[in-house]
Amino acid sequence: MEQNQRVKVGLVGAGYVSTYHARALRSLPFVEIVGVADSSHERADALAAQFKIPRVYASLKDMADAQPKVIHILTPPATHAALALEALEMGCHVFVEKPMAESVADCDRMIQCARERGLVLSVNHSARMDPIVLQALEMIQNGACGEIRGVDFFRSSDYQAYSGGPAIPPQFRNGSYPFQDLGVHGLYLLEAFLGPIRRADTRYYASGSGDPNLVFDEWRTLVETDKGTGQMYISWNVRPIQNELIIHGTKGVMHVDCYLQIVTLRKTYPAPKAIQRILGAGFNSLHMLTKVAINTLRFATKRLLPSPGIHVSVVKFHEALHKGELPPVPAEEGRRVIALLEEISHRADDDKREYLADANPGLKPRILVTGANGFLGKALVTRLREETGEPLRLLVRRPPETPPPDDLQLVYGDLGNPAVVDRAMEGIEIAFHVGASMKGGPFEYHSGTVWGTRNVVDACERHGVRQLVYVSSIAVLDQAGHEPGVPVTESSDYEPFPQQRGLYTQTKLEAEKMVLSAAAEGRIHAVVLRPGQIYGPGAEKVPPSGTINIAGRWLVVGSGKHHVPLVYIENVVDALLLAANPDLPNGAIFQLIDPEGIRQREYVEYVRRSGRPVRASYVPPWFLKLAGFGVALLGKVLKRPVPLTPYRVRSITPLWPCDCTAAHTRLGWQPRVTIQEGMALTFPARQ
Repeated sequence: MEQNQRVKVGLVGAGYVSTYHARALRSLPFVEIVGVADSSHERADALAAQFKIPRVYASLKDMADAQPKVIHILTPPATHAALALEALEMGCHVFVEKPMAESVADCDRMIQCARERGLVLSVNHSARMDPIVLQALEMIQNGACGEIRGVDFFRSSDYQAYSGGPAIPPQFRNGSYPFQDLGVHGLYLLEAFLGPIRRADTRYYASGSGDPNLVFDEWRTLVETDKGTGQMYISWNVRPIQNELIIHGTKGVMHVDCYLQIVTLRKTYPAPKAIQRILGAGFNSLHMLTKVAINTLRFATKRLLPSPGIHVSVVKFHEALHKGELPPVPAEEGRRVIALLEEISHRADDDKREYLADANPGLKPRILVTGANGFLGKALVTRLREETGEPLRLLVRRPPETPPPDDLQLVYGDLGNPAVVDRAMEGIEIAFHVGASMKGGPFEYHSGTVWGTRNVVDACERHGVRQLVYVSSIAVLDQAGHEPGVPVTESSDYEPFPQQRGLYTQTKLEAEKMVLSAAAEGRIHAVVLRPGQIYGPGAEKVPPSGTINIAGRWLVVGSGKHHVPLVYIENVVDALLLAANPDLPNGAIFQLIDPEGIRQREYVEYVRRSGRPVRASYVPPWFLKLAGFGVALLGKVLKRPVPLTPYRVRSITPLWPCDCTAAHTRLGWQPRVTIQEGMALTFPARQ
């Protein structure tokens, strides 16, 4: 066709899936992408720049002036029905991402609207259009497996972590989202091989080991059809990530690996059973090795595209529309899947709300502890219960395995979520902000530490909290630039290059400055505690400062002569309780380190005498600096962050000596447990 005869297409939604749609549309000579609409101008601008899309719009309504003839709906499931109806009423054909909608009633409205206007409505059931699935279906139709009796679908996945803030990612809003996201694929794939599903029995579970924002991260479904039964297992915990089908037939068993784009077939041979197994395994192994090599080459030369099913779905839809033929996936197929999904989705949503309902809601605590399930948080809660006798409110990420005691009110949720923190702060007079991220990537640290602290500060201001006690760390101070022998105080220099020190230092420093700024502005009344390395029973596996832990081996930088800035956990709790006094100066900082100190070698010897297996090596600083240069260079080549750089090696020497005069004189803190007593309690000598 000529340029002016190309069909105009608009994209609504500029999330990750939009890139696959745009790439597929660009491969069609009779298609022109006239615009993209998204509530985030940043996302829309990025997509437009990548694929040379001429216009960016804030909404579908604004896109009407571009006169699109086809609209792709690429937004979260809750918006599909309203946007599809709006596009149909504009006179546009609609290609909507799965799931088609959230209810059968919405599907019926969409189908009726398309029918009345003589427009095409189709759903992106991309897994059914995956080239390897199409190949498997063709082989089945040609009798490769005989009569099909059962099909298993296995899929695992992960989601980008929540980075904090009011914009909660859609996958973390409803309990049903995982099933609406991946269960859809499983249901229509099972139908593709077995025929219409008569009944589907779905169960879901909270494993307690995955992302607590997801809650239900394990799903299993058993379906019944006229041909046989099907099973589906989807998980956000199983690794490596898999996307596979196993088709069981009367003449063979087929394995479809959608990631590797490989089909293998185990058939019967005219030989004894043992020989059949050997032949089958041998032929399949040879076939697998050959196909892996071929597909690797195809992927490297871009002949095999990522998520090929989406590409094929988009192309086949537009080719059918261009030829005036029925779409490969009719809207009625999308409706059938929603009929199977709807009831279980409502149940999962209700169960998530019940699962996350506050424990002991009738209590009226005046004390809040965040991070109450952590090493320090648990010790603080124990002492508060013993010494105050008051009910406490704890903000924790997920419900415990057993109901909490009657004097503890539990609020569940992510520190990065402003609504959760605001709910936890209602009626509170004293807030101990102990929670922070200790592992993960940038999203986890930003949510748990930066957004978590911002939310705590804002909620303290909003609810008039009398005293905020914030637990920081001496890790926020400059270690590489510290002059040996110069006492470290509360006024010592901050780390000048936190981004080079790592996510923990970077986010803790930003959080501390946030608390101090709010205090200086008079928005809140707060005290900041900066403990050294907290130790005690329960932290036996933590190496001393100035050590790199690699696969269980402690690499102590230097000869082990550096002092470790330790503080026993119960001594820190003492300071926390003293810091709850609202008469303390607003914005005061108190450093907490046991004054005696021990050297790294002494720490290692305490561990060894306790009988605990410890593999400690003393590595010359020059060697690690050299390794840091090599790793940093590799990171630049790969354009990825790396765990070891020359600056991190320079920053690894522990801060010493540490001056805690302010804590002694102004806070009234004295370490009750000496370092010898604390080490003996943590690492009792083997008898």
